[in-house]
Amino acid sequence: QVQVAESGGGLVQAGGSLRLSCGRSGHTFIYRMGWFRQAPGKEREFVASIRWSDDYIYYADSVKGRFSISRDNAKNTVYLHMNSLKPEDTAVYYCAATDDGRTWSNASWGQGTQVTVSS
Repeated sequence: QVQVAESGGGLVQAGGSLRLSCGRSGHTFIYRMGWFRQAPGKEREFVASIRWSDDYIYYADSVKGRFSISRDNAKNTVYLHMNSLKPEDTAVYYCAATDDGRTWSNASWGQGTQVTVSS
């Protein structure tokens, strides 16, 4: 099973920026990787994804124009650059990797990294 691990979370003020990183290990074929987030008392929601083969990228409407997902294929690492952060972006952010092109039901998940946006 592929393993992923997130890092880069922290406390920032509204309007600030933060970069999250997600590294993966293992020899499993990966079709796409993505970022999800979950605030206390709320369901986990999709943030962004990137298809490994051709860099196809998709964003949730709530983060379009503010967040940017990218990857380094050689390092098996995906990044989430977050700009113009808002208090409503506060959540635990999870990285996911899957070989499924349609669903995330079989994805491998990281432990999560906390992002807190003040003011």
